[in-house]
Amino acid sequence: MTQPQTLRTRAEDVAGAFPPLLAQADQLAATVMVGEHGRRRAGVGDSFWQYRPAQLGDEARSIDWRRSARADQNFVREKEWQTAQSVQLWVDGSASMHFASEPNLVTKADRARVLSLALSILLIRGGERVGLSSGGVPTRAGQSHLIRLADALSADDVDDYGCPDTSAMTPLSRGVFVSDFMGDVDAVERALSEAATRGVRGALVQILDPQEEAFPFDGRTIFQSMGGSLQHETLKAGDLRDRYLDRLAERKDRLDRLACETGWQFMTHHTGDAASSVLLWLYSAIGQVR
Repeated sequence: MTQPQTLRTRAEDVAGAFPPLLAQADQLAATVMVGEHGRRRAGVGDSFWQYRPAQLGDEARSIDWRRSARADQNFVREKEWQTAQSVQLWVDGSASMHFASEPNLVTKADRARVLSLALSILLIRGGERVGLSSGGVPTRAGQSHLIRLADALSADDVDDYGCPDTSAMTPLSRGVFVSDFMGDVDAVERALSEAATRGVRGALVQILDPQEEAFPFDGRTIFQSMGGSLQHETLKAGDLRDRYLDRLAERKDRLDRLACETGWQFMTHHTGDAASSVLLWLYSAIGQVR
C-alpha cells in the first residue's frame, strides 16, 4: 500500500514538471464558467443543434417535414459547426509590459501571459487549435500543446515597446492581440489591416496598470521607459496630467475605431481588476466573430 507521504512526494514531482505559468492559467480558466453550448454556431457537422424557421433560399431537402407538420410553417434542421477553428495569439512581451506601480499588483506582462494561456486552455478544451503568431509555436490542438505555449509565452522581448506580428496568421483564422499598446499605434493599424486582408477577425485587449490611467504624479518627476531608452524630467508633473489623459483617451478611441473598421473587438483591462471578467469577455468575443 502506498504511504500518503510517498504519494504526495510523487505527485509534487509530477506537478513540478509543469511551468508555474500553466498552473496559474489553469486556475484562472477554472474560475470562468463557460456554458456547454457557449460557442455553438450553425455549419457543417453531424450533430443536431436547433430548428429554425425556413427562409427564402433554403433548399427543400434541408426542411424537416416531420417537425414542420406540427406547425403552420416549415422548419430547417440546423447542425452544429464542427470544424476546428485556428486562433493565433500575439502577446506583447516587451519591456513596457513589465511595469507594476505597486508591489501588490502583477505586471502587465504577467497578466497578459496568464490571461492568454487561460484563453488557450478554454479554446483547446472546446476543440479549437491555438498558436502564437510570434515565437515559433504553430496552431495545434491537445493538452500537451499547452506546455509549449507556456514555455514560449515566458520569453521576454528586448524592445521597449511591442509591435503586433501577423506573419503566421492564416486566412480566415481568428486573432488575439494582448498588449498595453503604448508603442507605435500606426504599427497596430498596419497589423490589423494585414489581418483583415486575410479575413482574420478577432479581439484586442489593452492591459494597463491603474497608475497609467490615473497619472497621480505631481512636482518634480523623472519619467523613464522600462527599457531605459526614453527619459523625461519635469518640475511640474501635475501640469502634464490633462494632456496625458487626453492623449490616452485619443489612443483608446483610435484603437476602438480600428477594431470596428477591421471587424475586431476592443477592450481595456486594468491589472488591479479581476482577470476572470476579461477572460470571459475575450472567450465570448472570439466565439461571436464571424
